[in-house]
Amino acid sequence: MNRLELLVEELKAQIKAAPVLADVGDLNVHIERSSHPNFGDLTTNIALQVSKLMRVDPMELAEKITEYLNEQALAAIAKVEVLKPGFINFYFSDEFLSANVAEVLQSGDDFGRGEWQKGQRIVIEHTSPNPNKAMHLGHLRNNLVGMSLANVLRFSGATVTTDAIYNDRGIAIAKLMYGFLACMKKDESLPTEVAAWLNDKNAWFIPEEKGVGPDIFVAQCYVAGEKLFKASPEAESFTRDLVVKWEANDQPVWELWKHVLAYAYAGIDKTLVRLGSHFDKIWYEHEHYNEGKKYVEQGLEKGVFKKLEDGAVLTNLEEQYGIPDTVLLKRDGTSLYITQDLALTALKKEYYQADKLIWVVGPDQTLALRQVFAVCEQLGIGALSDFKHVAYGYVGLKDENSGGMKKMSSREGTVVLIDEVIDEVKQKIETNEVELEREHKPAPELSEKLALAAVKFAILKPERTQDLTFDINQSVNVHGDSGVYVMYSYVRTESILEKFGREVIVSEAVDTKVGVEKDLLRTLAFFPSVIKRAGKDLSTHHIATYLLEVSSAFNSWYGNESILDGSEREAYKLAAVKATGQVIKNGLAILGIPTVEKM
Repeated sequence: MNRLELLVEELKAQIKAAPVLADVGDLNVHIERSSHPNFGDLTTNIALQVSKLMRVDPMELAEKITEYLNEQALAAIAKVEVLKPGFINFYFSDEFLSANVAEVLQSGDDFGRGEWQKGQRIVIEHTSPNPNKAMHLGHLRNNLVGMSLANVLRFSGATVTTDAIYNDRGIAIAKLMYGFLACMKKDESLPTEVAAWLNDKNAWFIPEEKGVGPDIFVAQCYVAGEKLFKASPEAESFTRDLVVKWEANDQPVWELWKHVLAYAYAGIDKTLVRLGSHFDKIWYEHEHYNEGKKYVEQGLEKGVFKKLEDGAVLTNLEEQYGIPDTVLLKRDGTSLYITQDLALTALKKEYYQADKLIWVVGPDQTLALRQVFAVCEQLGIGALSDFKHVAYGYVGLKDENSGGMKKMSSREGTVVLIDEVIDEVKQKIETNEVELEREHKPAPELSEKLALAAVKFAILKPERTQDLTFDINQSVNVHGDSGVYVMYSYVRTESILEKFGREVIVSEAVDTKVGVEKDLLRTLAFFPSVIKRAGKDLSTHHIATYLLEVSSAFNSWYGNESILDGSEREAYKLAAVKATGQVIKNGLAILGIPTVEKM
């Protein structure tokens, strides 16, 4: 346990030992961070909670508990006081705050690491980009939520695996294939046929010849195929025939399928590498999409599904789970997404042997996933508690004209692409639209890192279920609530330490008399509890908002006190600077943002 956790546990034990509570029995004492420094550093409502059982005045009970706690004279607590209508507030001692600085320096990159998830095996499925389009802002939020959750749960002691499912078959992929055949041939007189492409593949464009990346090339093919599908009965018929032939293992169609998907995967990989993201395993829909039917048969045998008069198979969820029933097989025997999801969930349960499977998926899939989880429980694949849907809000780019969110549509080709957003932020940084206090524009490598920091932080800062309008200008505001501001604060700590020119020695950096930096030090002490809260809520926005708080407290202190002043407290102040940088670094790492040393 870290210093704060040990202190909280000791305070809980002392509260339970208070003589006035001797006859209450087993107590669940909850201690949390106070909402404001004026109300102490920690607070508990135990007196309000127990007074109802004891039928006594909560203020009177709180006073008696506080009197006992003050008698214990914990070195880490400077004062315990009561606040109406019965809260008990605790104030950290200077000794605790300075000792915590030493703990940060001694723990380094491990400060804040916990063990509350130790022994847990967790699988997080996220992003799962469709291989018929370039990755857009919606994929970005999904990816960043998924990767940061994996990071925070690993930091909390869990063994975490990340995976994704590529929906690489069906009508959408057929539209991509048809769009390629119809719109990427170099000679319009060539027939739009698979055989013609096989006969002379060089007669069709490749991304390099079009001057675009593979993801843009794929998106162009899909949008073209979608428009032709809607506009032409012949195109629709040809596209649907591609699906039939693919499912019949027609080799020429499979060769075309592999060809266009190779471009799709190249584009996806390019963007993922840029984001510093990866999957430990990728599942491909074509490998298991037919397996779901056997689970439907099992459900019919067990009597948990029912076959309708027309031959379709329906779930039976309303009575047991209170959620709407859904069709598992159509009357013609064809499967639906839920049957494929059942097959994949069963595969994942067997493959990973994990304690928890988590899906990071948009809110529009909430009901569908509840149905999948319930059916999995009915079939004995796993209990409801084994599965968790982590939803996130919609995201779009700010419309400078209306101030609202730009609408996006993959079918219409009007999505806001991840790479386009990063490139635009990067351009603002390189053209000195961001105040970086430097004469020359940053090197491309630095501007890339800062752009990624700005974008990632802006996406992860809001509570994850909140809809988000991404504001490019706000994301690079060095004086605002941005990743650039947090990074700038970190760079400032590095600059101070560089000017000092020597290693900060922990044993020389402990000072029990805390000055104007007190607000900063008390904020640093709460980093482990913020990590734990982010893990329990499965939302790393807690970490982002906390880093803004740390940065604000640090810059306020920096603006009011000289650090390198040669005084007796200089070593201690430098330790506080280094601890600040360490906490910012650790927090940004969980958000998937590497630090830079100069801006």
